[in-house]
Amino acid sequence: MQNAAGDAGERAPHDQDDEYRAVVADLVRLIEDVQSSLRLIEHAIAGEAVTGGPESAGNVVVLDDVSPRYMTATAALHVCEANLDIALHSLRDVGDRHAMSPALSIVGA
Repeated sequence: MQNAAGDAGERAPHDQDDEYRAVVADLVRLIEDVQSSLRLIEHAIAGEAVTGGPESAGNVVVLDDVSPRYMTATAALHVCEANLDIALHSLRDVGDRHAMSPALSIVGA
């Protein structure tokens, strides 16, 4: 008779490849989301710089830089992107030892 706990702990190589690909795909999606957020912030800064932002009223234009409102978010997103890249490349290194995942080709890793 087989041990049920032992069966749950052992995974076929096929299952491990699927899990690996799922993690890589999720990291790729997260990186894309971070990059999309950075683009949105850039567009928001550009839009406020052109329109004068909510501070302008009537014929009064505030010549203040609008970017400080977004600097903290942008810095956090850049750190997040860098850490996700490190995680993805770490997985790529593991994948190189076993078999290169097609999901990595999405980001040109």
